[in-house]
Amino acid sequence: MKKLLSLFIIHFSLFTLIQASTLNLSINENPSRLNPILSNDSASSEISDWLFDGLFKYDKNGLITTNLAQSYHFENKLKLIIKLRHDVLWHDGEKFTANDVLFTYHSIINPKIFTSIASNYNKVASVKALDDYTLEIIYKESYFKALQIWMVGILPEHILKNEPDMMSSSFNKNPIGTGAYKLKTFVASNDIKLIANDHYFLGRPKIDEIVYKFLPDPSTSFLMLKQNQLDIGSLTPLQVDRQIDETFKKEYTIIEQPSFAYAYLGFNLKDKKFQDLKVRQALSLGINRKELVDILFFGHARVCTGPFLPGSFAFNDQIPAVKQDIKKAKALLKEAGYDETHPFTFTTVTNTGNETRINAAEIIQYQLAKIGVKMNIRVMEWQAYLNTVVHPRKYEAILLGWKLALMPDAYPLWHSASDKKGAFNFVGYHNKEVDRLIEEASVTIDQKQLGVYYKKIFKHITDDIPYLFLYIPNSISAVNASIKNIEPTFIGIMHNQIDWIKPEETQGDK
Repeated sequence: MKKLLSLFIIHFSLFTLIQASTLNLSINENPSRLNPILSNDSASSEISDWLFDGLFKYDKNGLITTNLAQSYHFENKLKLIIKLRHDVLWHDGEKFTANDVLFTYHSIINPKIFTSIASNYNKVASVKALDDYTLEIIYKESYFKALQIWMVGILPEHILKNEPDMMSSSFNKNPIGTGAYKLKTFVASNDIKLIANDHYFLGRPKIDEIVYKFLPDPSTSFLMLKQNQLDIGSLTPLQVDRQIDETFKKEYTIIEQPSFAYAYLGFNLKDKKFQDLKVRQALSLGINRKELVDILFFGHARVCTGPFLPGSFAFNDQIPAVKQDIKKAKALLKEAGYDETHPFTFTTVTNTGNETRINAAEIIQYQLAKIGVKMNIRVMEWQAYLNTVVHPRKYEAILLGWKLALMPDAYPLWHSASDKKGAFNFVGYHNKEVDRLIEEASVTIDQKQLGVYYKKIFKHITDDIPYLFLYIPNSISAVNASIKNIEPTFIGIMHNQIDWIKPEETQGDK
C-alpha cells in the first residue's frame, strides 16, 4: 500500500511540474476591436486571425484554398456555389452554418456598421443559403476578387443577431469564433492569452496556449528575446547586424523575407497647403530615400516607388525611384510662393511603439530642412492616433504604413468613394481616371489584362503624389529553434502553426 501511495505521489508531482506548452509572443499596440469585420488596425487583425476563420484562405504557396468551405464551383461567370464543412463548431459549441455567412455579409454591407471592407462586396448581387451548408452567391458582373472577399472571418449569428450596435458591442472584447484558438483574457495594456480550441475542425493545435505580452517599447521585446522569454520576435537590422551573439543564433533561427508592407508620408489633400502639386513635388524631391533606407535598415530594405509591391502583377517597374534634387525642390517651392522669409511649414503625426517610424520622421525632418521646409513631428499613442487624428482626418501629414494582401486591390485606398468615414482613403485622394481604371480592373478576370490596368493606376498615383512612398522593409524574425515543424514559405511561417510542437516546459525550466 505504501509503495502504491509513493508511486501515486511521484506521478502526481511529475504531473504538476509539467506545464502546458505556451507560445510566447509580443504585441506593442492595444487591439481596438477583436471583430474580423472591424479589425482595421494591425494589432486587432493579428489577434482576430487566431479566433476566426474565413470560407477560404491562402495556402503556403499563396494560392487560394478552402477553409470553412468544403468545396466550391462556378456554375457560370456570375454564380458561385459554396459547400460548407459540416464539422465546424463555434467556441461555445454551437454549429456553424450558412446562416452565419449570411449574417456576416449583411453586417458588412450594413451602412450603420463602419467597416473598411464594405467596398469589396459592391459586385455582389445576392447571397442566399440553399440549405444549412450550401451558399449561392451571384455577382453583378465578373469580379477578380470573387473568392478573396470570402477570406474574411465569419461572425456568429446566434450571438450577434439581436445586437443593437455592433460598433460598441461587448462582443468586440469577448469574441466567439471558430478559430484554432479561443480568447482567455484580454485587458487593455496588458497581456492577451489564447487557449487551444479542443474542437477545431482541422485538429487541435499542438501548442496549448498563446500569450501575447504587451510591450509598447520595442527595446523591451528585444531584451525579452535575449532572455528567452519570447518564442518569436521581430528584429531590427541594427539588432541583427550588431547586437546578437553566437549564443543567440544557436537559440533562435533568423528568418528574413521581403515584407508585404511599405511606409509612407501621407498628405491631407483637403488642406489647402497640400493641394498645390508643386509643393508635393518639392517635398518628394527634398527626401533622399536611399539615405533613409541605408540609415534605418543597413541594407535590409528597399526604396518604395509606388503603391503596389515589387513582384506583384500590379507593380510598374517603369517608374524609377525618386532621387533627391535640392535645387529643383527649392525652385518648385518658390513657384508655389515659399522662400526663406516665408517657409513652408507643416506637422507630421506618427505613433509610439514603432521606433523605426519615429526615426524615419526625424531623418525626413532633417532632409527637408535642406530645402527650407520646417517639418514638426508629433508622436502619439496608437489608439489615440487612430481615433483622434487618422480616422477623423485631423492632421496635415501622417507617417504610417500599409500591410498588403497577396491580391492587390486599389479600391479601398485610392478610389474616390473610399474617401469616407471608416474607409482607408485617409488622405482624400480623388482622380476620375484612377476611379475609372479601378472600376474596369475590378471586372477583369484575366490577370495579364489586370496587370495593364494596375500599372496605369500605379503611374497616375505616383504622378499625383498623394503619398511620399518611402521604403519596403524586410521582415526579420527570430524564432525559437526548439520549436518543431516550422516551415518558412512565401507567405511567412504562420500558415501551419497548428502543427508546431514546442517542448513542454517544467517549473525547473523557468
